[in-house]
Amino acid sequence: MALNNFLPIFLSNGLVAIVPGLFGNLLVDTMSLGPVSPFDATACFLAIGMAVIPSSWGENYGDPSENKDLLTQFNGAAVAIASDEKIALFGAIQSLFEGSMYTFVFLWTPALSPNEEDIPHGFIFATFMLASILGSTIASRLMARTSLRVESYMQIVFVVSAASLRLPIVTTFLVAPSKVEGGSISFAGCIQLIGFCTFEACVGIFWPSIVKMRSQYIPEEARSTIMNFFRIPLNIFVCIVLYNVNAFPITVMFGMCSIFLFVASILQRRLLMIAEKSKTEDWTALKEKDNEAEPLNDA
Repeated sequence: MALNNFLPIFLSNGLVAIVPGLFGNLLVDTMSLGPVSPFDATACFLAIGMAVIPSSWGENYGDPSENKDLLTQFNGAAVAIASDEKIALFGAIQSLFEGSMYTFVFLWTPALSPNEEDIPHGFIFATFMLASILGSTIASRLMARTSLRVESYMQIVFVVSAASLRLPIVTTFLVAPSKVEGGSISFAGCIQLIGFCTFEACVGIFWPSIVKMRSQYIPEEARSTIMNFFRIPLNIFVCIVLYNVNAFPITVMFGMCSIFLFVASILQRRLLMIAEKSKTEDWTALKEKDNEAEPLNDA
């Protein structure tokens, strides 16, 4: 599928995600059905999807001639990662960002309501999705510029992401914490909310950009296996974080995510340097080949 076909998908995903956020807020605040009601509604929609999908979607069994056992596929993925630094860098970058993103999903609620403040979770989630749509729109404009490499601007995106998730730490030192239980969102929470929306905008830029880089660096015949190879440590990391979420202050968690994103920016810089070096070497080899062919043409 062409990259231009992916951009509407990311935009539509964001638009669709806004509706459940508003609907969840309606169930909790307007209809006063309790904080569990959005989950109950989700179960209903999942049941509908479970009935619709098997009856309307055909199973994709792949090419039977290329069936390989799981161990063989992962061995091939390991060899590809070990033999190509670009693949290893790309996988590490995606895992670091996604690990930080999934951790953020579980941290933003306690970060904005440390004293059980009454915050509109549904509206905030819808705002996050709106910021993500904005990010995807920015990504489409950036990728339309042929003179701008994805690897180049993604360095900035990772740095901005790291800075935005560092705001909860900054507000802890600069803004006096509120000791009043309940109430509305605090001033520190408002500052953090701005940072979280910025991070979601970076997420919106990340998805279409990472798809483009994936098509450049990961061979198509082993793409799914290689990406699953990197998702194993990613999922282990997220599970460890969730299991120990109460063992560390929330600022430590955000600091860890910020460090991961900063490391991702460094790895992205390294990937850009290798990609430019490979491009230069290919151009030099092509030029030398043309120079060798010129005497033959003259003869």
